[in-house]
Amino acid sequence: MARAVEESAYHSTDLRAGRILARGGKVGAMTVDRGTLFAAVQQGDDAWTVSVAVPVLTVEATDTFVELVAAESGRIAGLLDGDLPHQLVEDAEDAGVELLPYGSEFSASCSCEAWAQPCPHGLAVLTQFTWLIDGDPLALLHLRGLSREQLLAALHDRTSRTPSGAASDRDEVDEATEVDVEVGIDAARRAARILELLEQGEDVTSLL
Repeated sequence: MARAVEESAYHSTDLRAGRILARGGKVGAMTVDRGTLFAAVQQGDDAWTVSVAVPVLTVEATDTFVELVAAESGRIAGLLDGDLPHQLVEDAEDAGVELLPYGSEFSASCSCEAWAQPCPHGLAVLTQFTWLIDGDPLALLHLRGLSREQLLAALHDRTSRTPSGAASDRDEVDEATEVDVEVGIDAARRAARILELLEQGEDVTSLL
């Protein structure tokens, strides 16, 4: 994420100014929503409002990511504990799911109306966000369009849907197989008994 912020800067001086603002505690409370970041940045006697838009994951990418999280035990608990394993990010990228945005994906606007965006205020907000996701990786997922509630609901739906249906199908097949086996054994016993009685010269009409 930090590299993406660097890539988005028009000039290194803007990046340095943004970092100074962020480190100086000039970025106010940040609102993270689906595909958007919003915060106010204090500079001198002025306060500037910054909005940053980021593309959200497609439905297909979201489904793939949910499958990857569910594929290994501990990943769900790790995410909820504030851990976004590097391996999970790599697995997601290999599957075509880009969690970490590129610098060119940021679409920033600021009330300072600087011609180059993101301006130092926007870069301050983005820098602050990189620090935020270090402690709460779910903020990155939320920005990408997958909130904590949606992630948990998708995982629950996946867990409750597939195994139960598969188990039900297996039970029906097993019951049908057991019936077929029992019928076959009974028929074989009856045939053997009839042959035995015929060899003894007994009347088997009642058994047919």
